[in-house]
Amino acid sequence: MAEALSIVIIDDNPGSLELLSVALAHSEAAVYTAANPVEGLELVRKHRPRLVVTDLVMPEMSGLEVLKEVVSFDSSIDVILMTAHYTPETAVAAIRQGAADYLQKPVKIGLLRERVASLIESANLRKRVHASSGAGAQDLEFEGLQAKSDPMWNLFAMIQRVAPHYRSVLIQGPTGAGKDLIATALHRRSHVLGKFVVLNCSAVVETLFESELFGHVRGAFTGADRDKTGLFELATGGTLFLDEIGDMPLATQAKLLRAIQNQEILPVGSLNPHKVNVRIVAATHRDLRAAIASGNFREDLYYRLSMVELTVPPLKDRPEDIPLLARHFVRKFSGEFSKPIEGLTQRALLVLQRYGWPGNVRELEHVIGRACMLSDGTMVDIDNLPESLIHTEARLNSSEESSSLLEDQERQLITDTLRAVKGNQSEAARRLGIGRDALRYKIKRYELPG
Repeated sequence: MAEALSIVIIDDNPGSLELLSVALAHSEAAVYTAANPVEGLELVRKHRPRLVVTDLVMPEMSGLEVLKEVVSFDSSIDVILMTAHYTPETAVAAIRQGAADYLQKPVKIGLLRERVASLIESANLRKRVHASSGAGAQDLEFEGLQAKSDPMWNLFAMIQRVAPHYRSVLIQGPTGAGKDLIATALHRRSHVLGKFVVLNCSAVVETLFESELFGHVRGAFTGADRDKTGLFELATGGTLFLDEIGDMPLATQAKLLRAIQNQEILPVGSLNPHKVNVRIVAATHRDLRAAIASGNFREDLYYRLSMVELTVPPLKDRPEDIPLLARHFVRKFSGEFSKPIEGLTQRALLVLQRYGWPGNVRELEHVIGRACMLSDGTMVDIDNLPESLIHTEARLNSSEESSSLLEDQERQLITDTLRAVKGNQSEAARRLGIGRDALRYKIKRYELPG
C-alpha cells in the first residue's frame, strides 16, 4: 500500500474489529473503525475513504445495505464484504451489486492484505491509464491485454473482482475481439493450480463431443482401442474454456449441464462416474437468447453458464485502443521478421483509426503483420496497408462534408440532452439510447463540458 489512503472497517464483533484494524495498519494509511453500520457510514461520509471493509451480517443494517449506501454516496470507493457463510454464488451476487471483493470469515490476514494491495494497485494503474498519452504500453497492459479505453478497463476491473470466486462465466463479443484472451486472464487471476484446457466447440464432430468432454473407456465404440481421458478430467483443479459454445449440439448441452451442476462426469462406455472440480469459461459470438428462442440452445444451460456475463466490445467502439494495439503489433512483428521497424506514420495511423474493423483485433493484427512483412523502411506507411483500407479512406474523404454535418448535428443533440438532464450522464445516455462509456467518449471527442 504505497500511496496514502484511508480505510473504514465496520464489524459488530469487537475482536474481529481489532484484528482487522491491526492487520491493515500502515504508516501511510489512516484506519477508522466502527462497531455498527450507522456509525460506519458516518465515517464514510466524513472521511471519504479509499476502501471500506464491512461484515455482511450485522444488527440494524446488513453489509449489502452498507454497500448500497456507499456506492450511492461515492461509487469510486471499494467495498470488501466479509461473511461466515461464503459461497461462490453469493460472492458473485455481491460483486454484481458493486462489491470489490467478498471474503470468508475468519478472514486470513495475508489474503486480506493481498486483496487490498491488489485493489489499490489496480486503482493507481487506472489513474496512469487515464493520464497516459498511450506511449507507455507497459502501463496499459492487463494480463497481456493492451487497452486504454474505459470499456476495456471496466472489463478488466470486473475480471479482477470475479476471478477468485466464479464457478462459471459466459464471455460474449464479436469474432476476433479477444474472448480467448479474456478467458486466459480469468484463469490467471483465479490463481487456481490446475490447467487451462481449451475446447473449440465449432471444430468438433458432433459424434465425438461426449468423448472429448468426458473421455471414454476401451471398447466403448468402434475405434476406441484404449481408455481416453476427457477434457473435464484433464482440467480438474483448473479451468475448462469452451470456445464458441453456441455451436455445441443440443444433446451434448444436456450432458454438459449435468456435469457442471454435479461436478461429476461419466466417460463413454463406463459405469463409474468420476468427481471433478472444474471452473467453466464459455465464449460465443452468437446471440444465445435468440438461439434459445429458436430452440438451438438450452435455456437452463445458459443460466448455469451466465453466473457471470462479460462482454468484449468491438474494436470500432474503442477507437482510442487502435494506436496502442497497432504499435504493440508492430513491435511483435518487427521482432518476428527481424526488421528495424520503429512504428507507424501519422497518416497510416489515421487510416487505421477511420476503418470499421469488422474482424476486430484479429483483423488489425493480420493487417499490421502484413504491413511489417512488406515494409522496407523503419516506419509502416499507407503503402504497406491493404487496398481495402485505402479505398475505405478514399470513400470517407469523399463524404467528409456530409460526415461533418452529421457530427455537428450529433454534437448539438448531446449538448441539448445534457442541458435537459442538468449534466446527469447516466440519464443522458439513457435518453440518447447509447452506453455511458460511449457518451463519455463523445463528450471528450466534441470537447463538451462534462
